Amino acid sequence: MTTSRRKFIKISALGLGGAFASTSAFNLFGNTSYLSEKTAQSISKNLKKSATYCEVCFWKCAAWAYSDENNTIKKIIGNDNDPHCYGRLCPRGTGGVGMYADEDRLKTPLIRTTINGEETFREASWDEALDLIASKFKNIKEKYGAESFALLKHGSPGKHLEHLFKAYGSDTIAEPAYAQCRGAREAGFNLTFGSWIGSPEPTDIRDTKCLVLIGSHIGENMHNSQVQEMSDAIDNKATIITVDPRLSTAASKSKYWLAIKPATDIALMLAWMNVIINEEIYDKAYVEKYTTGFEELKKHVANFTPEWAYGITTIQPAEIRKTAREMAHAAPAVIIHPGRHVSWYGDDTQRARAMAILNGLLGSWGRRGGFYFKEKVSIPKYPHPKYPHPKWDWSDIGEKFPLAQMGITTEVIKCAIPSKDNKYPVKALMVAGTNITKSIPNKKLLEEAMNELEFMVVLDTMPMDVTGYADVVLPECTYLERYDGIRSATNREPSIAVRVPAVKPKYDSKPGWWVAKQIGDRIGLSDYFRYSNYKEVIEWQLQKMGTSLDEMKKIGVKNFPRTSRPLYLEENENYEFPTESGKIELYSKELENLGFDAMPVYTKHPEPPQGFYRLNYGRAPMHTFSRTANNPNLNGLKSENNLWVNPKVARIIGLKKGQSVWLKNQDGVTSTFSIKVRVTERIRWDSVYMVHGFGHDNKKLTRAFGKGINDTQMITKTMDDPIMGGTGMRGNFVTILTKNPYKKQAI
Repeated sequence: MTTSRRKFIKISALGLGGAFASTSAFNLFGNTSYLSEKTAQSISKNLKKSATYCEVCFWKCAAWAYSDENNTIKKIIGNDNDPHCYGRLCPRGTGGVGMYADEDRLKTPLIRTTINGEETFREASWDEALDLIASKFKNIKEKYGAESFALLKHGSPGKHLEHLFKAYGSDTIAEPAYAQCRGAREAGFNLTFGSWIGSPEPTDIRDTKCLVLIGSHIGENMHNSQVQEMSDAIDNKATIITVDPRLSTAASKSKYWLAIKPATDIALMLAWMNVIINEEIYDKAYVEKYTTGFEELKKHVANFTPEWAYGITTIQPAEIRKTAREMAHAAPAVIIHPGRHVSWYGDDTQRARAMAILNGLLGSWGRRGGFYFKEKVSIPKYPHPKYPHPKWDWSDIGEKFPLAQMGITTEVIKCAIPSKDNKYPVKALMVAGTNITKSIPNKKLLEEAMNELEFMVVLDTMPMDVTGYADVVLPECTYLERYDGIRSATNREPSIAVRVPAVKPKYDSKPGWWVAKQIGDRIGLSDYFRYSNYKEVIEWQLQKMGTSLDEMKKIGVKNFPRTSRPLYLEENENYEFPTESGKIELYSKELENLGFDAMPVYTKHPEPPQGFYRLNYGRAPMHTFSRTANNPNLNGLKSENNLWVNPKVARIIGLKKGQSVWLKNQDGVTSTFSIKVRVTERIRWDSVYMVHGFGHDNKKLTRAFGKGINDTQMITKTMDDPIMGGTGMRGNFVTILTKNPYKKQAI
């Protein structure tokens, strides 16, 4: 075994600074008081008001940031005219104050060095750090080709660096948001309707009569507008059906909670199809006019009765029939929600296909209370030369997954490990806006890959775990301190939002666009960055769109009328779906031609061995993945995760509420830290549950260090989706240790 060349080292070259700022959260459902533009009247008129949109999560709600003369953010308030938030920010959004004020932020560029034989970081100037990075860009391109420099990214900084990498000649680009999160649903719905779901999802929740959530934790995974619309739907007496081994927040608001046995969702959905078709309660006119493959589907599900599904899912046949009829009774104002984090068992595209087919049978796509036809405004492309064509790119790396539509993070990471079969060697890596040590499963693989890299750069606002593996660490300023690209997302009506600096960057941090331009200028790519400040790009784009930066600074959000088509299908409309057949494809010839099942088939997955429990994980409404655990505002709302354990299991093991335990998974990996037990009937006996994003082992995260368990550490077994390459992570099992495994026991 060779010695690791890239040892994880703690960030130590950081000073202290900043101030604590408080905020509040709003109730997930029901009536509550909240901060809106109208309540801004109580804020001092001496404060400056700046237009922005949130970067704490992917929903990107538009907001107003209020700052004082001391360059301090005092409040962040939702923009009333924004369809992403309707004037209300969730706890994460108001917690943006803490992101800015966090004294643990990265403050200056850092370069890995060796002192007295020990690896450490030293402070560096921006010029020194950028010159070093530029030299590595040139060197990698000269030795191996630009394609061997890879980018793993997320969010706004990732967009700027993606432009840099494509100009450089590398499209070896990926992000965890695809293969580790939503890619399978995009593939499944695209195969069926010819359309990605996208973000925000085009779910017409405010007018729905029946909302079906299958492992979709609305209210915990805080999708702002959807949470508000779901609250309205509940007030309007809509039926909520939640399928989940855990009584989630959404399940607690539901008419039906189906506590399904994990890994059996497809069986349940096939049984629902059986009932809907056999009882002829599907939308006959819609199916006849807009779908293809119905007869094949009818034959396919003929034997998948509720009694068959009961033996697999543990859900009573009567409950399966009752819920299927509830959906059909509400149709077409029914939504089988596609979910968000859907990388579970390796058959996730087919699981998404089952959801899509159900929506097709019930006639919900393009119908009020189902799925509306989304629309967005196209942002003019700022002029630059054509990108060079790389010799190979992310699609070549993921060539064994025929329907992958974005780079697959784990496949890019594998390319950093030398082997005679590696046709696409990755020699250097830049990571921006994603803490891959918490989002990528199989830590052993990740560490092996990083150890083989010749060079690694991390751009982030915080000393996340991933920064400890970098050769150069670059401190990015927060979204409140920079210009960024114009937000244009799909919705009922098109809208745009701008982000302008509310305050000057704290410490020696810089915007992502500036970093990309500085590297580009140093490596001879100035023609791709024909601006001195990103403000110029935004001004040019807005002028082309018939508005101006001055106007957008005043209004923050600009809404446009729909121009593409009506929001819903019109009566007897001859609509052509963007599929090969022009119809909703219940039977997929594309999948069949690729050698896959044309319709979803239930596959039995491994079950926990004796004494082990399936590890389930999820989100908390006040935290975004692993990025906010140290936020002074949000940490105060939830400082650590806990382990949900069924009382039956607690009695067998002898667990008490609040007891600290450790976990060991099926591969013998033991959690670094302990976690406190929550004994509750809200979880099935064969599973345990924890919130993702805790268990940080970097001591510079002073609030988050050592709090709870990092669920990703326990995920060493993955199941690849053969259709699009998604990384299934729900097939891991853990046993509960009541004694500290790291404490030497007395003999």
